[in-house]
Parts: sequence; structure tokens; C-alpha cells
Amino acid sequence: MNFLAHIYLSSEDEGITIGNFIADGIKGKKYKKYPSNIQKGILLHREIDTFTDSHPTVRLSTARLHENYSHYSGVIVDILYDHFLAKNWSQYHKLPLDVYVENFYDLLRNNFAILPTRIQRMMPYMITDNWLLSYATVRGISTILDQMNVRTKGKSKMNFAVLELEQYYDEFEAEFTSFFDELIIFSEEKLKEL
Repeated sequence: MNFLAHIYLSSEDEGITIGNFIADGIKGKKYKKYPSNIQKGILLHREIDTFTDSHPTVRLSTARLHENYSHYSGVIVDILYDHFLAKNWSQYHKLPLDVYVENFYDLLRNNFAILPTRIQRMMPYMITDNWLLSYATVRGISTILDQMNVRTKGKSKMNFAVLELEQYYDEFEAEFTSFFDELIIFSEEKLKEL
């Protein structure tokens, strides 16, 4: 899953939300230097990634992209799934997406000092371009995929994946919906264990 899903699956706990958001940049046991709720968020993120990467429905989505995007297909599916979460946000949360996203940006601003350097550098771009809100539209996803392609120096060709999104839109959305219902339950159970 990508940023929005990880944030959403953090159960409204600020520390867990921060940990879940920063987890990709925290390797090995370095998570132990953070406060306990941030540690829980980092561990939750890892559990979510493991569950997602091995799930048959997600593999169905990635298989549709594999021929054109090889090992980048998983990253693309993460982004596409965030699109469907953002698009259908009102089915998952009582707050409007724009309010939820602004609250999250405030959380980052208020905890800037604890964020890893990589996140501190990325944050201004994320907020200025409002990445999380932009996920709700195909145009926004197209922009995100363009940016990801630039980050891979054009090797991934991710910018073209919007074509598959449009061609197989209903299939991707059905797969997301089916999978995400399971992921919510999985995440709630994991949080109780952590």
C-alpha cells in the first residue's frame, strides 16, 4: 500500500500514524530508537507490506502490469490502490478527505524534528503539491506516476501505467475493494498484537 492507506490503517493514533508513514526509511532494528507508539507504527507498516505483497488479489493486479513494468508493478499497484481509497474515501472515513489530509500534514509539521531526514526533505513537496488529495483523480495519479518515473530516471516507464489504469479501471477497483476490506481487519488485529 502507498502513503494514504498506511496513514488510514493507523487507527487515528498520532504516534502509530507517524511510524506507519516513515517506516520505509527505517531499516532493521533502527525503529527501536523511537517512542513506543512510533515503533508500533513502523512494525505495523512492515506487517501491512508483507500481507499486501503476498495476497492473491494484489498479485492479480500486479500480474496485469508485470509485462510492461516488471518489478515496478507492485509499486504501481500500491499507488493505484491509494487512488481507489481516495476516490471512495467517504465509504471509509467520516471526515472529508481534504480535512483528513490537512490534519495529517499538521501532524507532520508538529512532529518535524522526529521525522527522518529523507521525510523532512520530501514533506514540503508532498504538502505543496498535496499528493494525498491528488490521489483521488486519475489526473492526480498520472502526475504521481510521472514523478515516480523521473525518480527512476525514466527506467520504470511508470508514467504510462495510467493507460492500464484507464483500460482496466473496473477490475482494479474491484480488486482493491475486495482486498482492502481484508486489510482493514488484518491491520486491526495486528495493532492489538503489537
